[in-house]
Amino acid sequence: MALTKLEIDRIEPGEKQIKVTDGQGLYLLVMPNGAKYWRLKYRFAGKEKVLALGVYPDVSLKDARVKRDDARRLLADGQDPGEQKKKVERERLIEAASTFKAIADEWLKKMSAEWAPRHANAVRRSLEMHLFPSLGSRPINDISAMELLMVLQEVEQAGSHDTARRLRERCNAIWRRAVKTGRAAANPAADLVDELIKPVSKPQPSLTQDELPAFLGALATNEHITLQTKYLVKLVMICFTRIGETVRATWADFDLEAGLWTIPPETRKLKRALKAAAAPHVVPLPSQAIEIIKQLQMHRVEGSEYVFPSFRYRHRHMSEATPLKAFERMGYGGNNTENGRVVTHGFRATASTILNEAGFNPDAIERQLSHKEPNKVRAAYNRAQYMDERRAMLQCWADYLEKVEQGEDTALLAAVHA
Repeated sequence: MALTKLEIDRIEPGEKQIKVTDGQGLYLLVMPNGAKYWRLKYRFAGKEKVLALGVYPDVSLKDARVKRDDARRLLADGQDPGEQKKKVERERLIEAASTFKAIADEWLKKMSAEWAPRHANAVRRSLEMHLFPSLGSRPINDISAMELLMVLQEVEQAGSHDTARRLRERCNAIWRRAVKTGRAAANPAADLVDELIKPVSKPQPSLTQDELPAFLGALATNEHITLQTKYLVKLVMICFTRIGETVRATWADFDLEAGLWTIPPETRKLKRALKAAAAPHVVPLPSQAIEIIKQLQMHRVEGSEYVFPSFRYRHRHMSEATPLKAFERMGYGGNNTENGRVVTHGFRATASTILNEAGFNPDAIERQLSHKEPNKVRAAYNRAQYMDERRAMLQCWADYLEKVEQGEDTALLAAVHA
């Protein structure tokens, strides 16, 4: 006998499941906890099967009967309604996994295993800011080259030419994944390689040899810069290490008796996949750098492993942006560029330029800069051969910077080198 809504609502659960039939294979399964499930019993290819049709009252009596009738029509056409439901569900899952955002998330997850966390987060932010709002929910196979170009050109028109170029490169990788997995027929990002304005590469703002005296004088006399920050800037200038590697330096990295600073692979600027097999970068320390470390030891923060600890956040190192704030106070950055503009990475260019012009071995300079050597045999040779030469070079460089800061007449490093 057919059910009514009133009868369904009056059904009380028992200690066991209760099966209440409606007709033509449709029945309501009432659970001991009071939940009510629609089920359809049918036979296909000689086997008895059960098809779930939903939960009451989300699926009403009327809706359950419509679903039953739809299933019976499939049976009449020789199709298994259970298999058809699975097929529809698979297609729905594939469709959900075929949006631009879904495939971009897959690509990001894969690449994040190779990238540094900071870079991975930066890539995700760029997609979230510029691409996901307009393209994220779209099936990737439906996005045309013109649509993608228009989105990238909006970024260009905002003056971010380099960002637009990087976004196209990231889109190219995302579409390659979509094509390989059969979720896109073509890669429109690959066709747009020459359609964007090529950004003009600008060197990092750096000091010339003639500008060094004023900068070092300003750093030494500025009363609004902490001693710790001054030591950080000086150590970067003397050793021309990367700021990220320097602020992450720990006390365990320094052997002051041997005059060595060992920068471990995990803090070097390397792809994550290369860190496990990479060698540390060993920096010979001139006497001025050793004195800086000794001075910092006198003010060592208890419980911190870092040579340059953060005074705001416990168990963390100084921010890489700290020197930039100092440069702004000195008139060399931020909103105060009355004396020019300087960034910490520019010290590497300053040192390289001056030392090359003074006649030092370019290979030793490159090794000190920790630039990647493409030839593995040559790289191993460089690590062993250039240590003494780099030590002498850095001592000359540190002596030169000290004399410049003291106002002595040393226009050319060659005089110190000699």
